[in-house]
Amino acid sequence: MNPRVIAVDVLNDHQLMVTFDNQEKRIFNVSDYLDYPVFKVFCNPSYFKSVQVGHGTLVWPNEVDFCPDTVYLKSIAIS
Repeated sequence: MNPRVIAVDVLNDHQLMVTFDNQEKRIFNVSDYLDYPVFKVFCNPSYFKSVQVGHGTLVWPNEVDFCPDTVYLKSIAIS
């Protein structure tokens, strides 16, 4: 099982700095998902900024979320 999200900060260009429960910080780029209908709502900057941590992953209103494994595996470690 991959680490779970414990904190998130919104960056520019649909990127998020995510802190995991192993204290690792990684950048997750959401722009790769904007072509999927469910994620088109992220084009609204205020909606995108409403991200929160819930159940170890990234969540938004209206039950939009990412699998915590996807967030970890598709993010880039900050050196």
